[in-house]
Amino acid sequence: MRVLVTEDDENLRVALEFALRGDGFAVDTAADLPGADEALSVNAYDCAVFDRMLPSGDALRYVQNRRSAGWPLPVLFLTARDSVADRIDGLRVGGGDYLVKPFAMPELIARVR
Repeated sequence: MRVLVTEDDENLRVALEFALRGDGFAVDTAADLPGADEALSVNAYDCAVFDRMLPSGDALRYVQNRRSAGWPLPVLFLTARDSVADRIDGLRVGGGDYLVKPFAMPELIARVR
């Protein structure tokens, strides 16, 4: 499986990449939505992992806009926003899953798989 990870926290982005690669995934990373947009335009992915709140915008709105254009890619949102309403919003716009930070890396890997 090829996964795109979009996370602005460099330490977490590197940790996610390392853990997913260690479990056999091919991983590309982006630090912001323009970087994710570029990666998505040139590569085929099986899944995307988005930090919800990025300096370049809310990934929830980004995914919502792509979904309205027919984008089918499975998405997992990572976020510190942990209210029930936030989780419902993430699922409502087309997120396949929503994982609240901090999280256990084995759980993230299982959800991506």
